[in-house]
Amino acid sequence: MASGINIATEIAQRLLQIKAIKLSPQKPFTWASGLKSPIYCDNRLVLSHPDTRSFVIDCFVEKSKNFAPFNLVAGVATAGIAHGALLADRLNLPFVYVRAKAKDHGRQNLIEGEVHGNERVLVIEDLISTGGSSLSAIEGLKETGCTIAGLLAIFTYGFDTAAEAFDKAACSLDTLSHYDALIGEAARSGYISGEDLKLLQSWRADPKAWGVGL
Repeated sequence: MASGINIATEIAQRLLQIKAIKLSPQKPFTWASGLKSPIYCDNRLVLSHPDTRSFVIDCFVEKSKNFAPFNLVAGVATAGIAHGALLADRLNLPFVYVRAKAKDHGRQNLIEGEVHGNERVLVIEDLISTGGSSLSAIEGLKETGCTIAGLLAIFTYGFDTAAEAFDKAACSLDTLSHYDALIGEAARSGYISGEDLKLLQSWRADPKAWGVGL
């Protein structure tokens, strides 16, 4: 397996190749957090590309060693479910997933799967923006009595607010790639123009201010 720096670049290249990166500066995307963004990273497309899907899981296996020991893998619904299940299968470990909120019918589960409350859990997510949904899932697991080994994701936008939130929650965080690697590779490969790069850098510097008035 390549070094961490090379993994970040390779993942960025593959996300670009499968067109998982969407740019729309004139009609920005609105995230669940309310932030306006000219870029959207759709890691669900990874699942439709076997070579990239396998590479992502290979990288998760390698990175997961830094969180050992753990005896349960949990995916964050919905985008983290498939990647978490694939990793758990590769590691031959039990798997559960955590809903955004408990069901309002049936058993009213927040966590789907078997949890005893004494597990040490590695949490899997597809990407980290503000970190809110991931940390909510982590709190749900903690409430069962589980301890958290940490969280692994494919990609992070690298916001300071997310890093601060994970620090406050005393939860280790690692990702396969990140925003700087992505826009650097996108510029190098000609996927974005020089003007696009400037826009993406300005948005990254202050995403809240960037979206005002849009």
